[in-house]
This record gives sequence, C-alpha cells and structure tokens, in this order.
Amino acid sequence: MSSSRTSRLIGPAFEHATVADAMRPGIISCRADASLRTIAEFMASYHVHAVVVETETVEPGAPPQRWGIVSDVDLARAAARGDLQATAGELAGSGVAFIGPAESLKRAAELMVHHAVSHLIVSAAPTARPFGIISTLDLAVALAWGRG
Repeated sequence: MSSSRTSRLIGPAFEHATVADAMRPGIISCRADASLRTIAEFMASYHVHAVVVETETVEPGAPPQRWGIVSDVDLARAAARGDLQATAGELAGSGVAFIGPAESLKRAAELMVHHAVSHLIVSAAPTARPFGIISTLDLAVALAWGRG
C-alpha cells in the first residue's frame, strides 16, 4: 500500500476513537419494496456490503419510522434459497442496531457482537434519518492504522 493511501487511513487510536472518526458518512438506501436485483445493483455499483432499507412511514413525505439493513449475507442467503422475488423489506434483518456518532468504537464492536451484525446505522435516534454507517471493516481500519 502506498504511503499516501496509508496516511489517509491514519486516525486516532482505537481506544480513543469515536464512531464519527471511523464511520462512512452517507448511506445507500432503498424502499422496502425494492427488489433483490435492485439491492444487488446498489451493492455492486457503490461497492458496499449493506443497503439501508426505509420502511414504515406515518404520512407521505414524513421520515420513515423504522429502518432495516440488507447485508451481503442476506442477499447471498436469498440467492441460495432461490428466493429471487424477495423484497428489501422481506430481507432486512431484524438485528438492525443503531449507534450515535459520539459513541466509542469499543461500544460499536460490542453492539455488533451482541446483535450478530456487521453494520450499524449511525443516527441521532432510531427514528431519525441515518447519516452514516459503520462496519466491521471500518473497525479493522481503525485497529490497523489508528495512532497509538
């Protein structure tokens, strides 16, 4: 890896880093009625391993009240079952977990283990619009290149 690439990855030591230090800002999202093919296209086009699913809304134009995640593993599971007509809402894992940007990376790791997930939605509250996502790979980057 070139030194310029490594220098962009260097951040605070894992023990002192927050979710905001390691998360990926922005989300790739879809509606609950999105097809398996659409989810796969998003993952392939944006080179991501998870898509945030917008579910129930109270009224038209209001922010969704519930969020979900379809991971690459959920996609593979549906493909292995031959469930190619599945929608994002049907595939969205029930183990979705939220974390605030000021939380520690240790807390993020604890939540991932507790919920058996590889991605957490970063949001001010579970009903608020997400503004980022943090994955196990983001934790690995912080562990590998955090200043110690």
